[in-house]
Amino acid sequence: MSKIASGLQARIRMVVFAGLACLSLQAHTAPLQLQINGSNTIGARLAPLLVEGMLQESGATDIQLQLNPDTQEHRISAISAQAEPIEISLNAHGSSTGFTALIDQTGQIAAASRPIKDSEVEALKDAGDMRSKVAEQIIGLDGLAVIVHPENPISTLDVEQIARIFSGQVTDWAQLGGQQGEIRLHARDGNSGTWETFRDLVLTPRQLDLQADAQRYESNAALSAAVSSDPNAIGFVGLASVEQAKALAVSAGDSRAMLPSKELVATEDYPLSRRLYMYSSPEESNPLAQALVTFTQSQAGQEIVDQVGFVGQNITAMQVTPQPYMPDEYRTLAEEAQRLSFNIRFTEGSARLDNKAHQDIDRLLDYLHAQGKTQNKVVLVGFGDPRQRGAELLSRLRAMTVRAALVGHGIFVKDTIGIGDDLPVAANTDDDGRFKNRRVELWVY
Repeated sequence: MSKIASGLQARIRMVVFAGLACLSLQAHTAPLQLQINGSNTIGARLAPLLVEGMLQESGATDIQLQLNPDTQEHRISAISAQAEPIEISLNAHGSSTGFTALIDQTGQIAAASRPIKDSEVEALKDAGDMRSKVAEQIIGLDGLAVIVHPENPISTLDVEQIARIFSGQVTDWAQLGGQQGEIRLHARDGNSGTWETFRDLVLTPRQLDLQADAQRYESNAALSAAVSSDPNAIGFVGLASVEQAKALAVSAGDSRAMLPSKELVATEDYPLSRRLYMYSSPEESNPLAQALVTFTQSQAGQEIVDQVGFVGQNITAMQVTPQPYMPDEYRTLAEEAQRLSFNIRFTEGSARLDNKAHQDIDRLLDYLHAQGKTQNKVVLVGFGDPRQRGAELLSRLRAMTVRAALVGHGIFVKDTIGIGDDLPVAANTDDDGRFKNRRVELWVY
């Protein structure tokens, strides 16, 4: 077990035990309670299993999960190591409902499959900075899979085509080179973070709206089942919910078409990849809330993220096949080194690491020490976008920002490379695409 993982486990026990001891002084028989609200994508399976793992890690016994897939309202009970009753409620009715519960103070954690909105940050300003490293926790990654019936001959679409389909501009599969048949649209409901992510990545940048007669669903599972039984259907779900349907390869702008694989979602290269979040007030004192967030970021917590079918953030090294279209320096890296399973990205309009990058740096330090790669074994590759003047220089400067963060922790980098606007992973026509293209990859020898 790594030093960070063991340290996190110790912190989990300390947080829960301290909270239980404090409550014992106030009311010996009062249960320790936690309310989680928000995303069905997270709440259907992932959140209950993370809660169960946290309780097991803290030494709790008699853990009972009462899961209700029909109402999406779950109850979890346990007895703490100090014999205190624990009651945890989890209501999974969509990401927006999680923030509503934080605003009206009926919940302590908002599970969200999209980032917090400016309006929600403003409504919660009295609770602290909801975009701070403490409040915003990226708990895993997911890819929005565009799905069709398994026998549909279409295998690839670009984001522009997907937008035209779901806005009703393309209505027959023959218009896309498939067999003639009216396209039937299936989409998540308005409370869903899955829907909001799809809307924000696909429709909004093109000033389009979802076709009014699209069938809407509260859960990914129901949508996937409907698409897999209809030869003319198309829909979108989280990566873990493809089930019997067929996922399409997706391209954006000049990027190559990519299937929503775990590797491409882990690096956030896949055009419709997204982050999964837990938000809580920076001042949140509920010991169960603190312990759950801490456990979720631990190695054991991220393994649960993987097991459920999402993409965890534990770092692995991947072999990349050299390709003729790669720049020479990059192709040499692919021949000689391995790419790590994440990218470093930056807050919009700056060279500051974003919240996920800070979390990943902590994991990277642990990984490099464990693998004995602290001395001249790491290469940083920076990327930019063509709308920035001096894209190659700026891409190198991004790599140097990461280099400085590593040097401050005793990691000496072998080289930094600036690729500029080459090898895009998203379209450069909108802010989300440019954000994804402005990145730093990490490679190890």
